[in-house]
Amino acid sequence: MTLNDWFEKGISPDTYIESMEKHKENLLHIYDNFTPPDDDEFFQATKKKNLRVIVLTEDWCGDAMLNIPILLRIAEQTNIDVRMLLRDQNLDLMDNYLTNGKSRSIPIFIFIDDNGNEVAKWGPRAEKIQQFADDSKSELPAKGNDDYEEKFKEMLMFMTKAFRDNSDFWDEVYESLKRAIAKK
Repeated sequence: MTLNDWFEKGISPDTYIESMEKHKENLLHIYDNFTPPDDDEFFQATKKKNLRVIVLTEDWCGDAMLNIPILLRIAEQTNIDVRMLLRDQNLDLMDNYLTNGKSRSIPIFIFIDDNGNEVAKWGPRAEKIQQFADDSKSELPAKGNDDYEEKFKEMLMFMTKAFRDNSDFWDEVYESLKRAIAKK
């Protein structure tokens, strides 16, 4: 399948959000509270590119909960048409976008032009968010420890709350996405 085919297979953001069960409220909180900066030069330049974006995602993913609302706000300003694909139902595409050549980390945003050519790829995290995640994971006990599972769940709750409430993270995601889109 071509990227155009994958795009056509995707569902609208509204349909995806309506289907969400785990992170819907948090995603909508970020969407409702994030306002892109006055960035007219970037918005106008991006509009001229006539981009579309394929989003590989899953409802359970905290990174998707953080990143998708920021992407949607950029898309509104730049007329980017967004389509969502569930990662686990689209592994043929996902396996072309592995993180570090091995991980099916999401979300992945694949920006394509009018002809369906990939012009930019972004994901799964902005650099500073990756550092935050790495720092959080570094405090976990070894996987074999009796309290590993409990501490891992606590870390996920902490990260989810930080993603939901820390508007500095939202700004980091915005700037990272902007750099990826503006490159092309």
